Amino acid sequence: MRLVSQEEARRIAVRAQLLDGSAANILDTVRRLGFLQIDPISTVAPPQQLVLWSRLGPYDVAELDRLLWDEKKLFEWNAYLWPIESLPLVQARMRRRRRSRRYAHERRGRELLERNERFKRYVLRELDRNGPMLSRDLQHHSAPRPDERHRWWGTREVTLMLEVLHAYGVVAVAGRQGNQRLWDLAERSYPPVETVSLREADRALAEQRFRAQGVRLTRKGWEAHPDATDGPVPDRVTFLSPFDRLIHDRNRTEALFDFRYRLEMYVPEANREYGYYVLPILGGARLVGRIEPRFDRKTRTLEVLGACGDTSRAAEALASLANFLGAEHRLP
Repeated sequence: MRLVSQEEARRIAVRAQLLDGSAANILDTVRRLGFLQIDPISTVAPPQQLVLWSRLGPYDVAELDRLLWDEKKLFEWNAYLWPIESLPLVQARMRRRRRSRRYAHERRGRELLERNERFKRYVLRELDRNGPMLSRDLQHHSAPRPDERHRWWGTREVTLMLEVLHAYGVVAVAGRQGNQRLWDLAERSYPPVETVSLREADRALAEQRFRAQGVRLTRKGWEAHPDATDGPVPDRVTFLSPFDRLIHDRNRTEALFDFRYRLEMYVPEANREYGYYVLPILGGARLVGRIEPRFDRKTRTLEVLGACGDTSRAAEALASLANFLGAEHRLP
């Protein structure tokens, strides 16, 4: 175990996350990070795109789609984008999902399949015949059962069935039309790979996560990954998505950077301290401020609703972000 100071830990974490300007391309960046989180919130840009911009600066978003759907060097599962090399590890997680009844949502998924075997066969048959397909094209005409209501999807039973089958690795996301997923059988979407035990997969994913974080906090202090490198971090300024893994663990963020950050979009407006969708400002190896940008897609305008802390160089990052979005930008 190699213990480092807080200052060293900050530099190591920023470098491990490729936020030091060393990121070269999309694929290598995703491989290094391990995955990209997907979320429909796009006040500025979808999180998976914004996380890449923070590291690469302006880049061609179409390249991300090519890597996913044409070259298949990335794949989508469980609201994350993964490098295809991680497929054996992820499939071990899929197999665990099929067996597990530990959590309520897992029990509900199993019960849904058991109660709707005929419906499941219908969905798989249609995908086999016609896939890839949008969920709306998979119409099932039987009336939904009252006890099949879902807190997110209500009675949209096709979506429910696809979500469960996707978690189990039976169907896969084979493409997208806008924000809508195209579904197909997993056996047609995923390449054949070796089978890895769940224990081995968990160990490999934990090691991958530690390497991507660079440091972790233990009872003895900040422990650096054996492969982590320290050194000066360029005085580079960028904004971080709320889903960025550098700050995803809010308690770790506070301990590492002395910076308390919370996403306040679900907080009543009157109770917000900083704003609806506020992004931390990263300057070198420090979190130096906050900014609340908003991109209006109709007018192609990137505006700043508020900012605080050290924003002396925020204009540099705003110009880069506007370039990436194809927007004009204006300060408050």
